[in-house]
Amino acid sequence: MNVQPLILCGGSGTRMWPLSREQYPKQLLNLAGELSMLQATALRLQGLPLSTVDRLNSPILIGNEEYRFLMAEQLRQVGVAHGGMLLEPCGRNTAPALTLGALLARAGGDDPVLVIMPADHVIQDEAAFRAAVALAVPLADAGKLVTFGICPTAPETGYGYIRVGQALGEGASLVEQFVEKPDQATAQGYLDSGRYLWNGGIFVIKASVWLAKMAQCRPDILAACEAAFAGRQQDMDFVRPDKAAFAACPSESIDYAVMEPLTAAGRNSGEVAVVPLDARWSDVGAWSALWEIGDKDAAGNVFKGDVLAVDTENSLVLTSGRLVATVGLQDVVVVETPDAILVADRKQIQKVKEVVGQLKAAGRSETNAHRKVHRPWGWYDSIDCGARFQVKRIVVNPGGVLSLQMHHHRAEHWIVVSGTARVTRGEETFLVSENESTYIPLGTTHRLENPGKLPLEMIEVQSGSYLGEDDIVRFEDRYGR
Repeated sequence: MNVQPLILCGGSGTRMWPLSREQYPKQLLNLAGELSMLQATALRLQGLPLSTVDRLNSPILIGNEEYRFLMAEQLRQVGVAHGGMLLEPCGRNTAPALTLGALLARAGGDDPVLVIMPADHVIQDEAAFRAAVALAVPLADAGKLVTFGICPTAPETGYGYIRVGQALGEGASLVEQFVEKPDQATAQGYLDSGRYLWNGGIFVIKASVWLAKMAQCRPDILAACEAAFAGRQQDMDFVRPDKAAFAACPSESIDYAVMEPLTAAGRNSGEVAVVPLDARWSDVGAWSALWEIGDKDAAGNVFKGDVLAVDTENSLVLTSGRLVATVGLQDVVVVETPDAILVADRKQIQKVKEVVGQLKAAGRSETNAHRKVHRPWGWYDSIDCGARFQVKRIVVNPGGVLSLQMHHHRAEHWIVVSGTARVTRGEETFLVSENESTYIPLGTTHRLENPGKLPLEMIEVQSGSYLGEDDIVRFEDRYGR
């Protein structure tokens, strides 16, 4: 059977602020190991039993325009080639995203079985996950819509549930009904009955079957996605659906669009199946979830980074660089970044969404991007700023090229710390080496390149009346910005 991984990379992960930001969301972070959550997801199906799969295709990614280069670079770092990267012009939830992915998977004439995985889940027992996929693939190839039900470990009120119906053999069953997030007493009843699984949002569905069910259940979404896909444009490795057509698409989840209608009111249509998944799964929906799955010390603490703790228990402390010291604390979450620090009661951590809401209402930049901002050519870190000046540390990857640009309101001084820079300034082009500097006057067309084989590190000092990132006029850009 032809299996096509499809990774859903949308979402901003606001509940994981201040590490997760709109331009660098949680799926791109190394929260639960050395790999980012996206990288771990992309590698998760490697080693799938070949007795089940004739061909395992490279994953299709569906994500946001803002972090397209980050997704591509993270896959390159772990040696995974992608099978297409769809850039959603705007967020429309998971059903339209999956529909675009199914259309791309079928564009070459194939009809693969799609393994649909959110990019921001943690699965610690990957062998168990692959075994569940191996069980689900033949069912999906035969026309079933298969979802994975997470084996519950507690009466969790934050998840939807799946009521398990008639057994299909070899561990799979029909879905009797999807049910909404319960209150505490109902969740305890679900756990005690043994008939309910958590709805984990992972699916295995044949591409043609999904499109047929969308035509049956939500023809309006299918029509909008088909129009957007028909008007797509190819940009380097990226596939861009038509913006206007996709913006007109209703926003809906996979469950609400198809799964729940097919199992409404306990109707056992025989079309939707569930495979239990007991693989130490977490959707890392809040900092408390990261504490739950983390390796704890004798006092129940999970620490990452430079942490010094005295009389601290059952706490999560993450630091990105600076020393964080705690004294006499219990059940707290502390997350340090260069531009923001979160300190919260672990039992009230869901309220971090209210912090993000207040920051957005105030127009603060801390919800959008980190102080260190990644670009397709490398990154920059705004290390100091004041009235009419800003200082940035800039690293350009080997072969990286910034756009040919100019600024109306600022001049720039560039000092090379290491590596070699090729500088275009007006009509001249020249090299600037270590311990050398150059000056870009206000209004002068300029470009920075790294022609070498080592990273180029620079200090940039900006001066002028306005230093915002939107004071850029681009004339040429290899990255299509």
